[in-house]
Amino acid sequence: MRVVLQRVSQAAVRVDAEVVGEVSRGWLALVGVHISDTARDACWLAEKIAGLRAFPDEQGKMNRSVQDVKGGILVVSNFTLYGDCLKGRRPSFVAAARPEQAEPLIERLIEELRALGLPVASGRFGADMQIALVNDGPVTLIIETVAKDDRADSHG
Repeated sequence: MRVVLQRVSQAAVRVDAEVVGEVSRGWLALVGVHISDTARDACWLAEKIAGLRAFPDEQGKMNRSVQDVKGGILVVSNFTLYGDCLKGRRPSFVAAARPEQAEPLIERLIEELRALGLPVASGRFGADMQIALVNDGPVTLIIETVAKDDRADSHG
């Protein structure tokens, strides 16, 4: 799984002009699922997102997690994170998981984040979504569950 995390002071996702998910302080998590991802990847990623220390402490140093600051997470599925643009002019999405594989893993990620005590909102899987956000910092990080070449040794 690949996630682009944006630290936000607010973020909302709309489908057909209706707000379907929003958070105040926390993370906007754009999440892509790779064809080789499993539930184990979703669990690992939830722990990583929840514990990542990228929020400022009293001295302004990135030393607090989203849990520490009692922030929320807006999870938005985004298969285009696995778009390969190296050849030609049209991205190839062969590495992106098909919806029947990706949707349960996105749901598992959301469940795991909630189990860690975090308020989680989400977009609508497969929908055309519009996202509005105020990037805080800006702080934008990319996390991948494992290098795809290292699948045999993942999370060991």
